[in-house]
Amino acid sequence: MACLKLGSKSEVLYLDGQNWLCSTGLPSDVIIEIGETSFHLHKFPLISRSEVLESYMKELSSENEKSVMELHDLPGGAKAFLLVAKFCYGVKMELNPSNVVILRCAAEYLQMTEDYGEGNLILHTENFLNHIFGYWTDTLQALKTCEEVLPFAEELHITSRCIHSLVVKAADPSFAIWPVCSQSVAQSPEDAEMWNGISLTSKASGEDWWFGDVSSLGLPLYKRFIQGGSARHMRPERIAGSLVYYAKKHIPLLVNQSSSHNGNSFPFKSTPSTPCEADQRNLIEEIVELLPNEKSIAPTKFLLKILRTAIALYANSHCCASLEKRIGAQLDDADLEDLLIPNIGYSMETLYDIDCVQRMLEHFMIVEHDVIDSTSNDIEEEMRLVGGSQPISPMTKVANLVDGYLSEVAPDVNVKLPKFQSLATVIPDYARILDDGIYRAIDIYLKAHPWMIDSEKEQICRLMNCQKLSLEASTHAAQNERLPLRVVVQVLFFEQLKLRTSVAGWFYASDSLESSQNLSENLALIRNNGITSHKNNPILAFDSMKERVAELEKECLSMKKELEKMMKSKVSWNLIFKKFSCRLMPKPYQVKVSNPCRKSKISPASATQMEEKAMAVK
Repeated sequence: MACLKLGSKSEVLYLDGQNWLCSTGLPSDVIIEIGETSFHLHKFPLISRSEVLESYMKELSSENEKSVMELHDLPGGAKAFLLVAKFCYGVKMELNPSNVVILRCAAEYLQMTEDYGEGNLILHTENFLNHIFGYWTDTLQALKTCEEVLPFAEELHITSRCIHSLVVKAADPSFAIWPVCSQSVAQSPEDAEMWNGISLTSKASGEDWWFGDVSSLGLPLYKRFIQGGSARHMRPERIAGSLVYYAKKHIPLLVNQSSSHNGNSFPFKSTPSTPCEADQRNLIEEIVELLPNEKSIAPTKFLLKILRTAIALYANSHCCASLEKRIGAQLDDADLEDLLIPNIGYSMETLYDIDCVQRMLEHFMIVEHDVIDSTSNDIEEEMRLVGGSQPISPMTKVANLVDGYLSEVAPDVNVKLPKFQSLATVIPDYARILDDGIYRAIDIYLKAHPWMIDSEKEQICRLMNCQKLSLEASTHAAQNERLPLRVVVQVLFFEQLKLRTSVAGWFYASDSLESSQNLSENLALIRNNGITSHKNNPILAFDSMKERVAELEKECLSMKKELEKMMKSKVSWNLIFKKFSCRLMPKPYQVKVSNPCRKSKISPASATQMEEKAMAVK
C-alpha cells in the first residue's frame, strides 16, 4: 500500500478522555469542538495554514482567554481534524489510501491552499491521489473511503476519478497483468520490481480477476462502476459475470434458496451484517436493471433463482417481467427443477406458479417464431434422420421441458383443466418427437382428478397424438382404464396400422430384392459374353452386337411380364388383408409376442390362414 510521510517533529498531542491536549508546554488559547471531542490547541499554527480557521479566529472576541470554535460539519469529523492538527504542528504523520480522501476533503473545507504556506495540505493530498490512481488496490481502497464523505468527494470529483481509474484497468483486455499495489513513495526504486516505471505487484491473469474486489463496494458505487464499464464498451459477458458474483455475495436468500432446493432445507438465520429484505429487494431490482440485454448473457439457472427470490421478496412488477422475458428467450437451457417456482401470490390457488411459467413459454415462442417458420418443414425429416433419440432443436428441448413440468404440476388437485390445456397447447405438435411425455402428464392428471366426466377426459386426451406414441406407451395406454374408450380404440387402431404397414413393406422388399438379383445376373452375362468376341473382327462385333440387342429385348419383355405378375400378387395380398382385417384386431389388454423384435397383435389362427393364402398366391 502506498504511503507518503509528512512532518518531522515527534508526537505532541495526547488524548485525555474526550479531549485532545497539546504537550508543548504553552497553555492552549483555542478550543475546537467536533461532535463530542474537543481539541485544546494554539491559534498560530492553525491560522498559518487555514483561511477558514483564520477567519473564525478574527470573528471571536479577543477578551476571552480561550476562544471556542465548533466544526461539527468538518468532513471526516474528529478523525480527520486530528490529522489536520498534526500537519499544522509539523508532527510526523503519513498519507495512505485509507485517509487521503477524507484529508483532501477536510483540507478543501478549511481552505488549506498554497496562499497559507508552501506545500500545504491540499497540494500534498492531491498529488498523492494522482499517484495512487495508477494502482488497482490503492484506488479501490480510496474509493471505499469516499462513502464516508460522499458529498464532498463528489464535489471534488474524487469518486468519479477513482471509478474511472478502476474501469480503465478492468475493461482493457490487453492488460493480462496489471499493477495492483504501489510501494511506499519513500522506497528506493532499486528495491522494487518495475514495469514501465510502475511497481509490478501484479494480479493474477484472468478476465474475472476483479469480480471479488469490486464486490466489496456498496451498491451505489458498484452501480456507477458497472455503468462506467458499459460506457467504455466492456464485454457484456464480463459485466454479467460481475453482477452474478455480486448478487450471490450480497443476497443471502439467493444462497439459502439453493441449499434448501437441494434437500438440505433449514431456516435462514440473519446476522447483524445481513441486509434486510428491503435492501435485498432493492439490490435485485438494481442488478436486473444493470444486466446487459444480450441473449444468454447470464446463466438461465441464476436467472430462475433470482426470479424466485424476487417473487418471494415482492419485487416490483417491472423487475419480474424483465426476468421472465430474459428467461423465456433462453428457456431451452433451463432445468425442470428450477421451473418449479412456488406460488406465493395472494390467491395461492396452485402449489406452483403456473402462470409465470406460461408467460416465459409464450415469450420463448415469440422469440423463436421466425426460426419456427423457417425450419418447421424440416423438423419431421430431421427427426426421422436422428431416430428421435435426442432433442434436435430448442423447440424440442422446450417441448420436453414443458411435458416434464406438466407431469410435476398434474398431481395438484387445484390445477384446473383449462390451465393445464393452456400450457400444453402453447407447444406446436411438430415440436414433440414422441408424445410419451404429454401422455404421462395426462395419465397423472386423470389419476389425481378421478371426478372428471367422460367429455373432460376426451378433451384432455386431445392434447396427445396417438400416432406418435412409442410401443411402450401404446401398450400402457391400451391397458389404461383411466382413458376414455374412444382413445383406447384409437391407440389400438394406429398400432395395428403400423403392424400391417410393416408386414406389407417386408413382403414388398423381399420381392424387389429377388427381381433386382435376376436383373443383375442378366446384365453381367451380356457384359461378359460381348467383351472378347469383337476385338479382332469389326463385322463379327457388329453382328454380335445385333444379337445381344435382340436378346436384351427378350429379357426386357420377360422382366415386364414378371413385374406384372408381381403387381397382381400385391393386389391379391391387399385383398387378403381386407378380408381378414377383422381377425387382426386383438382383445383389449392382451398382447402376445410372436417376434422378439416387435410385439404383434395377430392371433396364431389368423397368422396360419395368412401364411396359407400367401403360399397360394406364390
